[in-house]
Amino acid sequence: MQNPSAIHWRKVSGALALAGLVWVVAVIGVPSALAQSYSVLYSFKGGATDGENPEAGLSMDTAGNLYGTTVEGPACSPTPCTPFAGIAFKLSTTGTETVLHSFKGNPDGANPYGGLTSSYGTTSAGGTSNMGVVFKLSATGDTVLHSFTGSPGDGAFPYAGLIQDAAGNVYGATSAGGTSNSGVVFKLDTAGKETVLYNFTGGADGGFPYGGLFRTSAGNIYGTTSEGGITTGNCFPSGCGVVFQLDAAGKENVLYSFTGSPDGANPYGDLIPDPAGNIYGTTFTGGVGACTNGCGVVFTLDSAGTETVLHSFMGYPTDGAFPYAGVIRDSAGNLYGTTAYGGKWDNGAVFKVGTTGTETVLYNFTGKTDGAVPRAPLILDSAGNLYGTAYSGGVSGAACGGSSRDSCGVVFELAP
Repeated sequence: MQNPSAIHWRKVSGALALAGLVWVVAVIGVPSALAQSYSVLYSFKGGATDGENPEAGLSMDTAGNLYGTTVEGPACSPTPCTPFAGIAFKLSTTGTETVLHSFKGNPDGANPYGGLTSSYGTTSAGGTSNMGVVFKLSATGDTVLHSFTGSPGDGAFPYAGLIQDAAGNVYGATSAGGTSNSGVVFKLDTAGKETVLYNFTGGADGGFPYGGLFRTSAGNIYGTTSEGGITTGNCFPSGCGVVFQLDAAGKENVLYSFTGSPDGANPYGDLIPDPAGNIYGTTFTGGVGACTNGCGVVFTLDSAGTETVLHSFMGYPTDGAFPYAGVIRDSAGNLYGTTAYGGKWDNGAVFKVGTTGTETVLYNFTGKTDGAVPRAPLILDSAGNLYGTAYSGGVSGAACGGSSRDSCGVVFELAP
């Protein structure tokens, strides 16, 4: 399963710099958002110059410009190159798109599902072994810092974005590779040297992490795996996934193993902490909704490892279903996120979960020019505006996937 992980406020330990710009993600201490007005800021057009199908969330600089990636597009030249390998882009406050980099496959990577952190990012494919890369963007282009090989000493196929510590080291997870081919957590220092911090076995410790990480000042790293953990009942045979912690020495502690119903299963999104040490996230399936295997949940995990389901999605037509991405949290404690499906037209929704656990659907995607299938997390600015991407919808035409019925996705805003 492909997971869109991207920039959250917690992923930034300093400034984000690209081509002389200083970026910040302005979502700490922001007011509660009750979004009412929806607008499309940009519709991707595909073709020879533009991207297609954004899977990652966005970041915002101090001037209000937005940055992100698309999984596919454009048609590439000059050859040899991998067609439709994706782009990194900037969207100005007036809605003008600038393509910062068009990926070519080898050696610079292909198909970025994660967003940008301090101009660093990952691609899920491409590179010298076609197993993905860690890259850094600059004013002069793309620099590959590490090309994954999938060997026992390395990971393969990273789908999530990266986090960065105060010293400039970056951390991430790969969905496969390592000693058991069940994924790894890795660190890349400022010289580009990779260290595998943990190899997942796919058993009780978890396996196949698609979501991003967060890291505390003590050096502990937190994340999720989409499989592994409990392998009985609803979770037979591969497991329903876990929430894990790695200490500074690389020792893993499984904080919670999902069981499917009613607590959720198969988390693909990122986690976020609050000041009290609670953790919040989503699961793609599980819960008590009417979907096969459940429609997914929003959950919280306290410092003792006790899980509470804050909302169990019911699915089409009254509620969202299948959240790929995690949630963000405002200063009042409200949570916001997206579901890839469900909602009034079964094309996905933007939701809010209040501090008492009450869910409100803020927007239902129609699947037309407004977008469809949002797989990415949201960001929230100081005025309470929400920003995100939808994987499809928007402009339809042959440039997007080769069929007049295909569409390329959008960048959107929900204003209070």
